[in-house]
Amino acid sequence: MFPDIYKKVREKFLTMEGSHDWHHIERVLQNARIIQQKEGGDLLTIELSALLHDIADHKYHNNDFELGSKVAKEIVLEHYQDEHLANSIEKIVRAVSFKGALVEDSEITLEGKIVRDADRLDAIGAIGIARAFAYGGSKNRPLFDRSIHPILHKTKESYSAGKSHTINHFFEKLLLLTDRMETQTAKEIAQERQHFMLSFLNQYFKEEGFSIEGSAFDLSDFHTSE
Repeated sequence: MFPDIYKKVREKFLTMEGSHDWHHIERVLQNARIIQQKEGGDLLTIELSALLHDIADHKYHNNDFELGSKVAKEIVLEHYQDEHLANSIEKIVRAVSFKGALVEDSEITLEGKIVRDADRLDAIGAIGIARAFAYGGSKNRPLFDRSIHPILHKTKESYSAGKSHTINHFFEKLLLLTDRMETQTAKEIAQERQHFMLSFLNQYFKEEGFSIEGSAFDLSDFHTSE
């Protein structure tokens, strides 16, 4: 349906590091299709937004939160000459990324909710764990430092400027995503992945010989419906 855009995005992301590579884009696209089958929404808008959601991710472009949406719009206009479609995708790409634990998600269309949920599903569970450590490794971050506690960021600027250890990323973002899912389909999928992350973290702290009860890394506030 959009072979030229698909090829352009694939070529760009084949050389990216493992946490934000082409396989991530493919998984988000597949997640979005699965959610759309149950929730509805315009499939073309959803697929293109999923394909382009990381086209100029702020993490790799000097924390520019606007560049990605602009580039996505330009690509859609180049291939479709459809202003309405381009504007819709621009708004979705701008709203997809997580911007801090205490920063509310922006209001968005059903299509946007589906793409945002699809992206967030790939940030949790076994794949989410693997991606977190892949990104942390690419930035030479330690696995864990018990002396550096998680921060619930109030602004996208403070969140994007954070350079903490990888375990903190679970408390600052990953463990919070299940409660932020907006479609019923994503909420159901997220439960199993949340449960797996909690099991992993409990085992990790056990192997570290670190007692988390009453600490900044206490997991008792996180739960699943299972």
